[in-house]
Amino acid sequence: MGAATLGGGAGEGAAVTTVDLQQIDRWLGQDEDEHLEFKEAKRSFEFEKLVKYCAALANEGGGSIVLGVTDQRPRQVVGTAAFSNLQRTKAGLLDRLHLRIDVVEFVHPGGRVLVFTSPPRPPGVPVSVNGVNWMRAGEDLVPMTNDMLRRILVEATLDFSAEVCVGAGLDSLDPRAIEVFRERWHTRTQRAAILECTVDQLLRDSELVVEDGVTYAALVLLGAPAAVGHFLAQSEVVFEYRSSEVPGPANQREEFREGFLRYYDRLWELVNLRNDRQHYQDGLFIVEVATFHERTVREAVLNAISHRDYRNAGSVFLRQYPRRLEVVSPGGFPEGIDQTNLLWEQRPRNRRIAEALGRCGLVERAGQGFDLMFRECVEHSKPLPDLARSGDHSVWVTLHGVVQDPEFLRFLEEIGRERTASFSTEDLLTIDLIHREQPIPAHFALRLPNLLEQGVIEREGRGRGTRYLLSRRFYRFLGRGGRYTRRRGLDRETNKALLLRHIQDSAAAGTRLQELQQVLPDLSRDQVRTLLRELRQAGHIEVRGLTRAARWYPVNQSPIGPNEDPIPT
Repeated sequence: MGAATLGGGAGEGAAVTTVDLQQIDRWLGQDEDEHLEFKEAKRSFEFEKLVKYCAALANEGGGSIVLGVTDQRPRQVVGTAAFSNLQRTKAGLLDRLHLRIDVVEFVHPGGRVLVFTSPPRPPGVPVSVNGVNWMRAGEDLVPMTNDMLRRILVEATLDFSAEVCVGAGLDSLDPRAIEVFRERWHTRTQRAAILECTVDQLLRDSELVVEDGVTYAALVLLGAPAAVGHFLAQSEVVFEYRSSEVPGPANQREEFREGFLRYYDRLWELVNLRNDRQHYQDGLFIVEVATFHERTVREAVLNAISHRDYRNAGSVFLRQYPRRLEVVSPGGFPEGIDQTNLLWEQRPRNRRIAEALGRCGLVERAGQGFDLMFRECVEHSKPLPDLARSGDHSVWVTLHGVVQDPEFLRFLEEIGRERTASFSTEDLLTIDLIHREQPIPAHFALRLPNLLEQGVIEREGRGRGTRYLLSRRFYRFLGRGGRYTRRRGLDRETNKALLLRHIQDSAAAGTRLQELQQVLPDLSRDQVRTLLRELRQAGHIEVRGLTRAARWYPVNQSPIGPNEDPIPT
């Protein structure tokens, strides 16, 4: 929650803003987290404490501290008399932190509210107060942990792959790998000069060799085996095939400690040796689907080479099983990247390597690999890439090869002939979530209007009870229009049956509306009322009492008193 959510910028002093009461009520309902802190501060608040809070918020990505609001729920605006001279306070914060802290002053019926908003700290630079780097731990401020400080300092480190490898020369590079690089670069650009220039000029033009010498990127991509083993042995990639989960030696193992372009194609050859074909019926024909698709596997490997931490002594592992494939690379996600944003955030850990791979056409742009992997998995009706085993020290990508739903695959192939090119990866992921009847995250909800307009999905219900399903066309395409009608028609009757069953089970005491909402939590209050009205009109239930005291009973069953036995049926 940043200043833009709370009000306008503070300018040279502080903006005084009158806010809509409903808006501030929604704001007060938010939880405290690393980006938001509430303090009552009715009479005063120590300036030194404010400085530390602003530093901690900046160190954790930016955020706001709010004065004049109780920090215990239910929160209330109580007003604050702290910091009457906001211009002086803001100048003092700038002097202490060397950060521009925005200040917004709210006028509210409950009193004066101050919001101090810290921007994120500069990359690689922790914000300190009196020599201490502060962070938040629950309600308290504590010195930053060594682990967090280390992660921040790593951000400022120059691209490791662009650094010069002291002692390495052109003779450390493999001529065959250099020519592979030259041919791929020429194929992508069709520039004749690439074929005609010297090796030295080729490598300088691609910035793999700089004035001071050979870069680590050149070693990773083009290194001769002896030089890689001597200067950067941890850049190796290990392939293993295992026919079962039984521990022990792999059925096949190959280690590659040489320039990546020397063995890039060999990795796919090894996977494809045991790449079974799955078969499913499509009308009169039998269709084959590969367990592992070449583009998906190659993208997973390219991501590992581009984004692994080469300061870590571990190797990249490519492990193949009959129905799944794992790519494990050392170093965890780059700073600022996690499983929730890797589809759209682009922050390559080894930019010089990524740029060289782009020059020779192996990647289209830095950070695009996961986007392509997710898209291919949806298009082939495979489970999405699984990153659940990733952590601070490794990125673990699991690709499952089993086709989940051949019918859904046929449907995607059908619409693909018409308009898949106009679908983004987010569109396809949204279709997949709807097909699997999974919740739609907020960042995918923006894709729903386009999919509705395209006729791929349909909407049922309104408000909180809205749900989406694949369109009638999907079921007609499969020759199962009746299943579509049943899914749309029976859901309403099923909901009514659940309500009636609960009312019957609670006949002794009756059932309040609030309790019935718990039976159907995905529906809004008004939707539950509509279903109850239909049940009452059908003569199944009746209501007794008014407003909040009202209770629902099954028809022909009277409430049972505390000393009465139920009427036998």
